[in-house]
Amino acid sequence: MAAKDAFTADEKAAMKERAREAKANATKEKAEANLLEKIGELTGIDRKVADRLNEIVKEHAPGLDAKTHYGMPGWAKDGKVIVFYQPGEKFKTRYGTVGVQDNAEIDEGASWATSWAIAELTPAVDEQLVALVKKLA
Repeated sequence: MAAKDAFTADEKAAMKERAREAKANATKEKAEANLLEKIGELTGIDRKVADRLNEIVKEHAPGLDAKTHYGMPGWAKDGKVIVFYQPGEKFKTRYGTVGVQDNAEIDEGASWATSWAIAELTPAVDEQLVALVKKLA
């Protein structure tokens, strides 16, 4: 396999997006604008969840910084993304997921979830997101 064939078109696009967002996340203001732009590109349930997650972070974890994560809305602590929203539409999956990175340090016993699928934004799901964000704060 030739070096030029080592990555798929999607992988190449993700690498280009990552390089672009490194520049876009250079300041808090630019990072916030970039996050809002990415959320604005979403539609349907993905848009609703990303919007709501951003509101929850601002209200319950104002110390987390807006930051995109491989083109996805994310929020960082000490410069590193700890929670992000992976839209279903971006990856052509059935539903979007809220994911946490290992540096979020939400370890609970011998096993715990690191991502949650969201098919509908209900009051119960909203409560779960608030509880997760409070834990991350």
